[in-house]
Amino acid sequence: MTGSTNGARPSVIKELTSGFTALRDRAREGGTPMSNLQPEAPSPGEFQGYNRARCLMWCHEARVRVFERLDKETAFIRDTSVEAVHVDNTKLADRVFLTAFDDEGRVVSGDTLYNDEPDQRLEVASEFDHDFTHMEVPPGSDLEKVVAREDGWVVNMEVVREYDVVDDRRKTQRAVVLAHLPDLMKRGEARGFLLGQDEPDEEADAE
Repeated sequence: MTGSTNGARPSVIKELTSGFTALRDRAREGGTPMSNLQPEAPSPGEFQGYNRARCLMWCHEARVRVFERLDKETAFIRDTSVEAVHVDNTKLADRVFLTAFDDEGRVVSGDTLYNDEPDQRLEVASEFDHDFTHMEVPPGSDLEKVVAREDGWVVNMEVVREYDVVDDRRKTQRAVVLAHLPDLMKRGEARGFLLGQDEPDEEADAE
């Protein structure tokens, strides 16, 4: 085994040497300097739209995940007496503890959801968060005490019940396209863009 490795070594060394020589000769002839033989770094603002699009998709996925898990794995959406749900996702990585509250901030029920995959975690979905939606928290209630602990976040169930997954997906798709567009236009990869439905052909309709 050692003999076969040593026998192949001269050819490998020869290939490496010839490749390096070619690069050196190119540099001497005014080609690419040896110090610049590395991937070109993007300019700081080149992928602003790309980063924005990633953020939009992440937020959309967070909303869908919260809605679908509450809808399929709990009765909180169907139970209209539930006004808020506290999501405790800080204690254990493999599960999330849910506590439901009524309109007076009293505890009415609870549930535990298990995270079999990392992407099942119920991270904060701002559009459902009680702070973001300005949900009223009854003073002195059980809910107020839970909010004060700051060991998770609180879902405004009224907003969740009004949520439309399909509509959100369409709006997110449109927003992602618009986020990418400025980057593409700056690089000359897109010259124009038209959004909206085709206008009806009046002449065809007249005929």
